Amino acid sequence: QVQLVESGGGLVQPGGSLRLSCAAFGSGFTRKNVEWYRQGPGKQRELVASINIRGGAYYIERVKGRFTLSRDDAKNTVNLQMNGLKSEDTAVYYCKHDDYWGQGTQVTVSS
Repeated sequence: QVQLVESGGGLVQPGGSLRLSCAAFGSGFTRKNVEWYRQGPGKQRELVASINIRGGAYYIERVKGRFTLSRDDAKNTVNLQMNGLKSEDTAVYYCKHDDYWGQGTQVTVSS
């Protein structure tokens, strides 16, 4: 059993930065990927980025070069550093690992 807890969301101006964290409680992260999804207003939930056990990361094209994933298995934490934020990045961001989802954290990019 794994409980995922996201943190770090908030309101930021365009061009600003936020760092989201996903902490795993219980049995912690296994060798499977950790993924970040987001769901914007009126939009479907979409995969944003994922990181594997070796630290290899995948990003969708729209965030490539702006978002960076890092994984600390000793602390059972995965961080998503988001720079150069745009209004279209506004969404609830969710962490997913195996079949488990976090509760989400709101990111709002607005002037």
